[in-house]
Amino acid sequence: MFHNLDMGISHFIKEIGRGKEGARHLTRAQAHALMGQVLDAQVSDVELGAFCVAMRIKGETSEEMAGFLDATHERLQLIPNPNKQPVIVLPSYNGSRRLPLLTPLLAMMLAKQGLGVVIHGGNTEDERVATADVVRHLGLPVWSTVSPIQAGEVVYVPTELLHAGLWQLLQVRRQVGLRNPGHSLVKLMNPVHGPSIRVSSYTHPEYALSMRETLEMLHADAMLLRGTEGEPVADHRRSPQWLTVRQGQVQPQDTEHPNSVEWSNLPMGLDAANTAELINDIHQGKLAMPLPLQWQADHLCALAKDCTEP
Repeated sequence: MFHNLDMGISHFIKEIGRGKEGARHLTRAQAHALMGQVLDAQVSDVELGAFCVAMRIKGETSEEMAGFLDATHERLQLIPNPNKQPVIVLPSYNGSRRLPLLTPLLAMMLAKQGLGVVIHGGNTEDERVATADVVRHLGLPVWSTVSPIQAGEVVYVPTELLHAGLWQLLQVRRQVGLRNPGHSLVKLMNPVHGPSIRVSSYTHPEYALSMRETLEMLHADAMLLRGTEGEPVADHRRSPQWLTVRQGQVQPQDTEHPNSVEWSNLPMGLDAANTAELINDIHQGKLAMPLPLQWQADHLCALAKDCTEP
């Protein structure tokens, strides 16, 4: 995968690999330099594994994540946005363990309102239902080459197409068995050249603050929410909560959603084909739209409109 070269990151590992209490945080510039070498395959397999384990124990700071993203954004094959209208970016890497995978439904709802939607992702856990498989059953395009994104279009873009080194970093999980900074990075990155709104999600509450701070540092337009099994879509079983970030500034929550509504009771444990069938039935009005998804889509449409106004 990665080859032994003269360059390395051992001096960074000495800083971050001192254990949870003794580890030192990297500056944004140091994190940028480290991730650049990782993405450019200038580290050995041993160094790469040590980096992933050390960061898993230490945890990433917002400054480190901003540096990792700086290096990533310099190297991504960006998606052109010729219409200069905000494109909604949905990172989809977790898939579904037992709840229905509704990220493609959210994308289709947004496209129906005239927005371009990019779902980027890839499967890093074979036990889960993968978004790419659901997208294919829905007949949505899966890109093999990067093209301009059009208004009202949903596309699925494999991470490997955006940057092969980033995809290989994510695949380290299969050997090591642990998440690494790449898994947070992809949920915060922007693969679109031009205006976009990132929908970033976290699974564990301890990541909420660092992800928020990172989006602020990047001056992003974004929605940050606790996702459904790690997916960037509101949980259909409960009242949604999210933060809106506009040009790096967290906006006040101006909408209260009732807690005492009748939440949808969707089937569990669906495979990709049955998930696609469920999504089509909801999208076509044969089944009721889950209210949390409708609220999320409405909020993103309002944010997109705000981003286009002078």
